[in-house]
Amino acid sequence: GIRGRKTPILMRDFFCTINLDQEEVFRTQVVEKSLSPYFGEEFYFEIPRTFQWLSFYIYDKSVLQKDLRIGKVAIKKEDLCNYTGKENWFTLQPVDSNSEVQGKVHLELKLNELITDNGSVCQQLVVHIKECHGLPLINGQNCDPYATVSLVGPSRNDQKKTKVKKKTSNPQFNETFYFEVTRSSSYTKKSQFQVEEEDIEKLEVRVDLWNNGNLVQDIFLGEIKVPVKVLRNDSFQAWYLLQPRENGNKSSKTDDLGSLRLNICYTEDCVLPSEYYASLRNLLLKSSDVQPISASAAYILCEVCRDKYDAVLPLVRLLLHHHKLVPFVAAVAELDLKDTQEANTIFRGNSLATRCVDEMMKIVGKHYLKVTLKPVIDEICESPKPCEIDPIKLREGDNVETNMENLRYYVDKVFREIVRSSISCPTLMCDVFYSLRHLAAKRFPNDPHVQYSAVSSFVFLRFFAVAVVSPHTFHLRPHHPDAQTSRTLTLISKAIQTLGSWGSLTKSKLSSFKETFMCEFFKTFQEEKFTESVKKVPFNFIYFLISAVLLKGLEMYKRAQGRTRIGKKNFKKRWFCLTSREFTYHKQQDKEPIFTIPIKNILAVEKLDESSFNKKNMFQVLHGEKPLYIQANNCVEASEWIEALCRVTRCNQKRLSFYHPSAFLNGNWLCCKATVENTVGCARCTADVPADTQIEIDGDRETERIYSLFTINMSKLQKLEEACGSIAVYQGPRKEPDDYSNFTIEDSVATFHTLKQIIDTVEKLNESHEKYRKKRSSRMSFPSFMITRARRILFHLCLC
Repeated sequence: GIRGRKTPILMRDFFCTINLDQEEVFRTQVVEKSLSPYFGEEFYFEIPRTFQWLSFYIYDKSVLQKDLRIGKVAIKKEDLCNYTGKENWFTLQPVDSNSEVQGKVHLELKLNELITDNGSVCQQLVVHIKECHGLPLINGQNCDPYATVSLVGPSRNDQKKTKVKKKTSNPQFNETFYFEVTRSSSYTKKSQFQVEEEDIEKLEVRVDLWNNGNLVQDIFLGEIKVPVKVLRNDSFQAWYLLQPRENGNKSSKTDDLGSLRLNICYTEDCVLPSEYYASLRNLLLKSSDVQPISASAAYILCEVCRDKYDAVLPLVRLLLHHHKLVPFVAAVAELDLKDTQEANTIFRGNSLATRCVDEMMKIVGKHYLKVTLKPVIDEICESPKPCEIDPIKLREGDNVETNMENLRYYVDKVFREIVRSSISCPTLMCDVFYSLRHLAAKRFPNDPHVQYSAVSSFVFLRFFAVAVVSPHTFHLRPHHPDAQTSRTLTLISKAIQTLGSWGSLTKSKLSSFKETFMCEFFKTFQEEKFTESVKKVPFNFIYFLISAVLLKGLEMYKRAQGRTRIGKKNFKKRWFCLTSREFTYHKQQDKEPIFTIPIKNILAVEKLDESSFNKKNMFQVLHGEKPLYIQANNCVEASEWIEALCRVTRCNQKRLSFYHPSAFLNGNWLCCKATVENTVGCARCTADVPADTQIEIDGDRETERIYSLFTINMSKLQKLEEACGSIAVYQGPRKEPDDYSNFTIEDSVATFHTLKQIIDTVEKLNESHEKYRKKRSSRMSFPSFMITRARRILFHLCLC
């Protein structure tokens, strides 16, 4: 929140941006007509690069002109730890261009001794300015940077200048400048640059970066200062972070701009080489095999952490990276169902199982959401129609019937896109839903609908409905929608939740709405002829996700794999079958499959050049093994099969960007003549890989984060270990129940065994970290203004 000025002033519309140096990474919604806006938003992200300042800019939103920057809060990276884990009020500072810097400069500095013609000795400073990286954009464009290099002292200011580099934020200068530092005592010519030997203590090298303004004033981009005395006879070569001017953010008198309240949680982890994490990683990955699941390392992690979200995020990413997520989710979901008494409340709470599935859908379903919802969300945000149906909130001149028609149009369109998208749902999501369906049916065998409501509670309520109401959170929109569009998206989200839930829109369900206007809206769905089809749509959608639905079946020819001979006898007629889970071929339609390719393993589906086998209507399915070459009966069938296979695999994570249009025969690819069979393709895939289908997870980083959580909660682990030992040995009353009374101890012996392994493993990692810290500190002999190379650093940031 913001505390505004006390002097009377017109109400304004505010928003806040979060910046790493000068790069905006997040933006809040606009709070209208206020001087003390409350944002109440939370942002969690990893910081992928080095930075100097974490900054918050407060803007006054303008409709016709450029948004006005009111003030800022800038916190040095080194100072973030002083504010973490608690709320603080920060005074807004004026925005001064001289303090708005980012980027770094690569310099080599050297002090040489030279012998003059008369035999005396003098010193020469060599400054080699190599390059800069990460300079800010100017008015949204790359800048035209140049550098000035100065030798500054009490009685001298010798300055030189590089060439201007056009349109780049990473200029390559590679220029060297020479400065005379001291002169011999026999040097008699008087000069303002004459410096005695002892004055070297007061000299410094200053490098200033500027943007060439051509016809307007040049813009300051940052500076660095290096005392000459630290060089002496040594040579320094390093990256230096650009700094603001010393008086860049100081003013003799400033207005009271107000203050900003922030709650910052900042952690910095040092990731060791992979072999150090082997024991902890193996302990976590075998969690799904531990009986009972409550005695596993992964479950204990989530129980001892005060905020489960801190543990769930790295745990899900680690299990996902090692293909262990589905069995773990199934195990914790089964435990969750033991405490569920009614089928209509299944998976509705914030348990470990639901949090894991939520996080999995955010990671795996990002591209799925984009291809499904982004076009219709863009239409709603860019060409909004009035949809307010609450009589109290109607604006003057609005017609509630017209608005209801507009809302119905949007709801129909969003719901239709969701239902049509079932074939594109990522395989991993389908695998998780498949497990949840069977667990729900097993827990409530007399309820035929529970296997669908168990999945719909995630798909509609926790995935699509949430993405609709907060499109910026799922990267469907760059920023928060405006207030009117946000209201429209909220109404659409409510409708999607209701239509997606299992069962009919009965009078009792309609009466459960607190808002009478929503009851009136849903009556339009009841009164129409296709009511039954509306009820069946969620059922059919969920059925597709949790079942191996037959999408296509046909008899075609396939070339035998792994043979070197070519000819007609290498092509055999087979029955091909495509379901939502696998692609198979059989000797006959009613026989068991001869060969199976899981959908998630398909890397690309492309046409095959006719010249490969002198056959028409051929296509190839690329997967982990050798390509599968198939000949369809005609061109229409070939096109339909390619389209069906591409659509069902569009969200696969490892799809190829390049392929070979021809076959590999007689020791080379016919298309590019390459002789290595596993060489990268020579042609771009027709359906290229969207960048956001690739899930980049560093397992070591996630394991390090989990290690840090165990370290923070070590006292809880030790007390829990003591409690389990007491229960197992004495079978008596538990001691200090407040420390673990909320923890499920189903098997004290198994839990004690796991806890001992966790504690031992964490203690060994503590020793490794301590050795690394000592080794690193012994090498830190550089001045404080230099960037030193360390192993990977991971940052987490939580702001609200």
